[in-house]
Amino acid sequence: MTSSRAGRPKASSREVLAEAASELFLEKGYEATSIAEIAARAGVSRSSFFNYATSKGALLWGGLDERLDRLEQDLERERPSVAARRIVEGFAPDALALAFANADAMGVASELDREAALRRARIGRAVARALRRGGCDALTADVAGAAYGGAVIAAIERWALSGPGCSDLAATLDGALAAIARIPLD
Repeated sequence: MTSSRAGRPKASSREVLAEAASELFLEKGYEATSIAEIAARAGVSRSSFFNYATSKGALLWGGLDERLDRLEQDLERERPSVAARRIVEGFAPDALALAFANADAMGVASELDREAALRRARIGRAVARALRRGGCDALTADVAGAAYGGAVIAAIERWALSGPGCSDLAATLDGALAAIARIPLD
């Protein structure tokens, strides 16, 4: 309780940590940056760091992860295309967009690939469960879920690479979802 940030809202502390991490990744690179350095730059203790993120890479994904936490609830009452669009609704440039746009400079390309795969799979599982509940066979549901997971993550990455905030993420996602139907199967 000696920290001046003890009463700080969790989300803003995570954002402060993500900003500190992004700065350090740009300055030193991902691998050369320690959790202790991120915590010190953000003004929190190293132990407090883990109240906000499980790893330094997870800091970049915090905003999207909050949206994915709501995805299953949205899928209870909405079609997958509507729930997927809700994920990106109001999405603003953040540490994740900065990381995608500066992956080489930050040294985070491999980390982004690993973490993106986890989010694609998470979205895919949630969509597949919803489709199975709606009567879809398991194989079709799993394939459709994987396609939705890929579309969401690809749209966020393309949006970030075009200059986060310079284009419409919802329109980019719509294009990614439409691309699923255009995939040549042979």
